[in-house]
Amino acid sequence: MTQPYSPPTVLCIGGHDPSGGAGILADAEAVRAAGACAVTVVTALTDQDSSGLRAIYPQPPEQVESQCRATIEDSRPQAIKIGLVGSSRIVRVLGALIDAQRDLPLVLDPVLASNTGQEMVDAALLNQLRNHLVRRATLVTPNLPEACTLGDAQDPARCARRLLEIGARWVLVTGTHDSTPQVVNRLYSADGAERSWTWPRLPGEYHGSGCTLASAIAARLALGRSMMEAVSTAQEYTWASLDRAFRTGRGQLTPNRLFQLPEPQTPA
Repeated sequence: MTQPYSPPTVLCIGGHDPSGGAGILADAEAVRAAGACAVTVVTALTDQDSSGLRAIYPQPPEQVESQCRATIEDSRPQAIKIGLVGSSRIVRVLGALIDAQRDLPLVLDPVLASNTGQEMVDAALLNQLRNHLVRRATLVTPNLPEACTLGDAQDPARCARRLLEIGARWVLVTGTHDSTPQVVNRLYSADGAERSWTWPRLPGEYHGSGCTLASAIAARLALGRSMMEAVSTAQEYTWASLDRAFRTGRGQLTPNRLFQLPEPQTPA
């Protein structure tokens, strides 16, 4: 009997968005589209839709910890992606879990505000993110406002350097929230390497673009791609998913993350 194919898995840890535009549902779709499989732990329930966020309901930290440990033991993920955390106590739990999985790439999407501008962290949680997650991250993927907040600076390069000084190994500052005619994404590494990509700025407003990109990168790292290749091809995929976005509500558009699924790979 032929053994069933086992795709690499990505442990996605984040909030649940009922609209499906962002959060865990977005993570799972982007990971699946890359040919990997998402296993998920919800840190917070949210009251939101395509038009905005109304409330966040963090889950009990001991519940998050138990679910993460069980999922890691069962599925043996090849990468971890963290999005919305929800509370300082959950941050500390995740920090300890990551220390026990130091061989796995960690992609941190520091969700500090909703796509429509509502704040999602306070000063205490922001400090916890810096001290417990940024310093453990393989890659941090802030948009420009998030980078400015985390790095306490205005220049993208200076923000990235400060996050690298904290301990992140790579930082990708995305330009989706900038006012430039084109979107410029900039990647910085702890060893001084830098690269930028320029993308046509699409006319719509999109819900979940950051989740899509970070999860697409994590999936490619789980598949064994180099950081540079993972970041480059994940941007191509994310831009295409936005270009094909559809409307599910009255507000922002939802990225079409499943527009092109790869064929299952035959194990060697």
